Amino acid sequence: MKNVAAKKGAREIALDVLNRVEEHKSYSNLELKHVLDRTPLSAPDAGLVTELVYGTIQRQGTLDFVLAQFVGGKKLQPWVRNLLRLSLYQIRFLDRIPDRAAVHEAVEIAKRKGHQGIASMVNGVLRNVLRQPDVWEKLPDGDVVKRLAVAESHPEWLVREWIRVYGEETTRAICQSNNRAPHTSVRVNSLKTTRDRLLFEVQQKFPGARASELSPDGIILAGGHAAGTAWFRDGYFTVQDESSMLVAPALGVQPGMSVLDACAAPGGKTTHLAERMQNRGRIVASDVHPHKRDLIAQSADRLGITIIEPIVSDALDLPDKNLGTFDRILLDAPCSGFGVIRRKPDLKWNKTLQDVKEIADLQLRLLTRVASLLAPGGCLVYSTCTIEPEENQQIVRRFVSEHPEYELDTSLSDDLPAAVTAGLDCSSGYVQILPHHFDSDGFFIARIKRNR
Repeated sequence: MKNVAAKKGAREIALDVLNRVEEHKSYSNLELKHVLDRTPLSAPDAGLVTELVYGTIQRQGTLDFVLAQFVGGKKLQPWVRNLLRLSLYQIRFLDRIPDRAAVHEAVEIAKRKGHQGIASMVNGVLRNVLRQPDVWEKLPDGDVVKRLAVAESHPEWLVREWIRVYGEETTRAICQSNNRAPHTSVRVNSLKTTRDRLLFEVQQKFPGARASELSPDGIILAGGHAAGTAWFRDGYFTVQDESSMLVAPALGVQPGMSVLDACAAPGGKTTHLAERMQNRGRIVASDVHPHKRDLIAQSADRLGITIIEPIVSDALDLPDKNLGTFDRILLDAPCSGFGVIRRKPDLKWNKTLQDVKEIADLQLRLLTRVASLLAPGGCLVYSTCTIEPEENQQIVRRFVSEHPEYELDTSLSDDLPAAVTAGLDCSSGYVQILPHHFDSDGFFIARIKRNR
């Protein structure tokens, strides 16, 4: 099987991934990892496969709008549609690939996977698009929602929702940010080194590396495979988005505290808490899946952390586990994920408004159950990687309104970096980071304190 895959070019491998994502309704990042782990490719080819998969899915709305003008109502087999999308993505968005190369390779793939008739159709469609370059500038008739949805390749319902909440200008900025490739950022392990020292070392291999302006623990890398370095292997850093690095500081932990991380896997925020506690105290890290508990333990071991106790439990069941109470609790709740679309572009096509409503119901139940484990005088951070108010502000406001012994902690800004507090409103005890604010993931962070 591996030998067969090795004979395929980067474009055909990317097509296989796109087909699997569509056929199995699976996550593109998992399907891509599955293929790249099992297929011998050079670094440039692996990079091209990755860009083609993510880019094609990211721009799917725009690609389909253009494609519809050339195939009309003709019913296409899924793999043929994906091949045309993939080829149009190269023609429009990848300058380094000559148009003729994209067309030629598409025709050859069509011959191998189909027959001459399909190959001729693919050739005809792509050449017609090349003869009419102004087709990319056309937008549908109708309101701003339809036009923005096509121009920035997002589903109409999501664009409409964001315009209602954030307005047209901010929605456009969110969508444009979502379509940019994410950069790689790493969090320095303060138990082993300092940011200045590690940055100096890392710049020898990654000359474009720079200190994060958002997190004092972060370093931005200019390309490269961070997890494949000796620094990662030896526990000097953790790969983590800058926005995610703000969650642990928001909890205001101190050495010696007792802390619960209720939805901990894969352990990035858990280990950050341990580092900020100087590896002194106790952290119970819970996740519902046994294999994810193992991921937490492996991360802790790699970083030299000994205070994390991984357990397997549904977060809703934690109050029944006789764990006692905690000085600090982190609930990084399951969510729609609309803050990380740039990393998981299939999210925007697979989620619905009903999904948001259903996950919001679960989030409130989780918060209510987990908060019961917070000791009087303690603090809980509720965080998500989404930008939907129904999953964020509305959840924490409703919780404190129904539980008078808790309140939103307006001193949250004291534990957030100046880059955040200078530009965003943190006065209500929470902050909503949008993807375009810092060119990082969209994230929501709220801090709740228990008074009695």
